[in-house]
Amino acid sequence: MDKEKTENVIRLAEKVGHVLIATADQKGSPHMASSGRMELQRDGRLSLSEWFCPGTLSNLQHNPRISVVVWDPESDFGYQLLGETEGIEETAMQDGYSPLLETSRIPQVERKILFRVDRILHFSLAPHSDIEE
Repeated sequence: MDKEKTENVIRLAEKVGHVLIATADQKGSPHMASSGRMELQRDGRLSLSEWFCPGTLSNLQHNPRISVVVWDPESDFGYQLLGETEGIEETAMQDGYSPLLETSRIPQVERKILFRVDRILHFSLAPHSDIEE
């Protein structure tokens, strides 16, 4: 993985304040989510932190492939990261957590998705190529 390009991705994610996450279930049905925080881990993997909905978590348990888009609409410049999830960690829990509500629509646990990036592609609204530079 290109360290300089990865650092550029992280800086853009910090500037924009969110990233978009695409996952798919076992049958290939897509699902979109967002994350307010993306960070570079010491081991070179990236992490996404958020109160993820059950659909995202279920998809990643059955299909670890992930696509993350970091895009600044103002400059129409961004990146698409293609990779594979390598772990999900619980990082916070709502006060008053109830296991009976865990299947509700509102997540009660903040989680961190750890993933390995296989490819970084250019992303923009304008015509662009999905071929790595």
